[in-house]
Order: sequence, then structure tokens, then C-alpha cells
Amino acid sequence: MSDTIIKVENISKRYRIGLQEKKADTFAQQMVNVLKYPIDNFKKIKSLGKFQGEPSLTGGREEEGVHWALKDVSFEVKQGEVLGIIGKNGAGKSTLLKILSKITEPTSGRIEMYGRVAALLEVGTGFHPELTGRENIYMNGTILGMTKKEIDRKLEEIIDFSGVEKYVDTPVKFYSSGMRVRLGFSVAAHLDPEILIIDEVLAVGDFEFQKRCLGKMEEVAGGGRTVLFVSHNMGAVKELCHNALILEKGKVVKYGTSELMVANYYNRDQTIEIGKPKVEDYHQRTFKGSEVLIHDIKFKEFGENIPVIPMHSNLELILVVESKIEFRGANFNFRIGNEEGLNLGGRFSLDDGFKVDLYPGINEFSLNLFEIPLTQGKYFITFGVNQSENTIAWDIIKDYPLFEIINDNQFNFFENRPWGINHFKVDWRKVDKNESIYGIEQDKRIL
Repeated sequence: MSDTIIKVENISKRYRIGLQEKKADTFAQQMVNVLKYPIDNFKKIKSLGKFQGEPSLTGGREEEGVHWALKDVSFEVKQGEVLGIIGKNGAGKSTLLKILSKITEPTSGRIEMYGRVAALLEVGTGFHPELTGRENIYMNGTILGMTKKEIDRKLEEIIDFSGVEKYVDTPVKFYSSGMRVRLGFSVAAHLDPEILIIDEVLAVGDFEFQKRCLGKMEEVAGGGRTVLFVSHNMGAVKELCHNALILEKGKVVKYGTSELMVANYYNRDQTIEIGKPKVEDYHQRTFKGSEVLIHDIKFKEFGENIPVIPMHSNLELILVVESKIEFRGANFNFRIGNEEGLNLGGRFSLDDGFKVDLYPGINEFSLNLFEIPLTQGKYFITFGVNQSENTIAWDIIKDYPLFEIINDNQFNFFENRPWGINHFKVDWRKVDKNESIYGIEQDKRIL
């Protein structure tokens, strides 16, 4: 049996949008329009669900006033996978989730879903203002598919998580908008479905509650449930999701690992002024007649663009070397610097046990940089190729624009680099009692 739990095939969704009517220029035209209005209005209502002809999605003539929110969207999700869906506002993300949640039907296409589905789309929707928070928990939980026994079992946990325990027996009409949303999220977050659909819920509440939401989503994602997760918080997408897809104008334009898709999403609107510079402009002049020249530097996943990437991304460079000779055992070297000209580190290929074998013509080599530990800013590479570690270089490319790192940390700790240039990746935990180097109870203090 296949472990595919969601299968979406060529889903499209079409809407009719309103058009501005041409205004009458004369009093006579206005009177005619008044008389014709009932008939014209009846025709409009009758045509709302009808479309003239069936123009294809591939370029046929489109009827005026028709908008395609989704066009031929296809993907599969495996059991236990957490899939991120990212894109600009208006890309079709929410429309896709509403179709998967059976709130609306697709115009065309086919969906297969196996298991109980719960959706966190517009949390807090449907709360009755005259009922108390406690009563709304039971009503909203029932609407979302929970049984009374489930709600009874999780009631105290839901109330505690929401942070509104002091007001839980007060009518919801006296709640602030933030309290209402927090209570709605708390109910929805304690569902136990096989498939959970989440739309931008990490934007609810204050800073403290957002941290709690993220922790709950990590718990859900780590619990083996299948999750579809839409968010503009790229740090959360990278942290929670295995894979991600990018929606653009209703179409899937990219699919892959979440880290790579986040980097691609940033690069679809990159703002680096320098664009893709010419490598020949960065040669040291004395090497232009050399037997070996660095012909180009490309980026495996970004083509001609200088990458814009989040912190701790991986990056693969393709080094294109043109050689007039055959030479075995040459040596690459590189260093990375920042905008202030500070050298941040580098390597020799021979130190890593890699000997460069060159042949007449074009030679390509791959250089992978893993979990780049730098904070936001623009960075540059100086790259050289020579016969061995201590010989004069054949060619050097100096301060070639390498990448720009942007801050995708949801808590914005790295604004204006208050912590320095490097962004350390660490793990925090409390030492267990039996691991204590003091051999004492953890709740006691040494004064």
C-alpha cells in the first residue's frame, strides 16, 4: 500500500470578479439605465455561475471578469510529512487550503485524501459573543470535529494554553480581539486528526503567545501527523517543514526541501543591485595571459542570480576553469570576506584532501558550503587556482560578490548585528538530575 496520504492532481479554481460599469453621460441615458436595471440585474445574477465557453488553461481566450486563483496545481504528500506552502499574498495559498478543507470546490481537478482532516484557517471564527469562553470552547470544538469527551479531557489544557483562564467564564463579547483569536487557536491546536491544515496561525496574539504557538506546531509536526503549513514566517517553515512548494499566480513554480525553497522564494524578488557580475571584471590583471583561468562562478540552484539566502543555508558553487594544459594535483583556495573587507575564513582544497585535475578546455568543479554561520549582510569571495599550496597562482578572482544573507529569524535578534558577524547554531537543554555535576536536586540552589 502506498504511503501517500494526500494526492492533488491538476486542481484549478476560477472566480468571476466584478467590473466597473460605464457611467451614463446624459440624463436620458441615466433614465434608460434606470428602466433597464431590473432586467440587467437579473441577467447578472443568472450568469454568476456560468462561464462563456470553456477557455483552456494554456492560453485560450479568457472571458472578461474571470480570475483563475489556481491553475493546474499538482503535488503529493506522504504519511507523516510536513509540507510548507509559501508565496506572496494573492498567490493562491488560502484558496488551495480551502479546497483541501472542503470549504469550496475546485473548478477542475481531482483530490485524494485519506484520514480525518482538521483545518486551522481563520481561528476564532464562529464564536458566539453571548456565550462564555468555556461554552465557546465546547461549541467551536464540536464544529471542528471533536467529541464532548475529547473536549472534557482537554478542557483545562486548552484554557491554560490560551492564557485567558481568568476570563473563561465571561461572555466572549467582552474579550479583546487578541484574546478571542488566542482562544480559537487553543481549541484548534488541540485537535488530533491524521491531516492538519494550518494557514498563517503563527501571526496570532502577542510575542509570548507566538512562541507558544511555534512550540505547539513543533509538537504537532514531530508527532507523526501529516501537516500542510502556510506561513510568511520563513524561519518557521524551515524549522517545521520537511519539504515546501512555492505558489506564484496560482501555479506551483518550485518544489523541494524547505531550506532550498525558502532560499528560492527570497531570490524570486532579490534586490541586490549588482545582479550577476562578469567574472572577467574581477580577474587580477597580471593573470590574464595565464595557462589556467577561472572562467565563471555559478550557483547550482540560482543560475545567473547572486543568491539571497537565510541564515544557516547550504550553498553549492560551480567553479568553471578554463585550461590550456593538462595538470594533475592542482590546488584551489578561497576566502570569504564582508563589506568591511574583514576576512572571515577560507580553505585550501589540498587541506581537504581534494586534488584538482585539469584537462585542456573547460573544467567544472563543485564547492559546497554547509550551514553558513553568518548574520545578515553581503559577502564576497576571493578565489584562486595554483599548482600547489606554495606556488604562484595561475589565476585569482578577487572580492567577487558571493551571496547576501537576510534575517529570517522570527524574533529579530540579529537586527543591525548586535551579536556580531557569526550566527552560532546551538542547542539548549536543562541538565537532568542524574546528570548533575554537583549531584544535587535541581530545584536547590548553591548560594
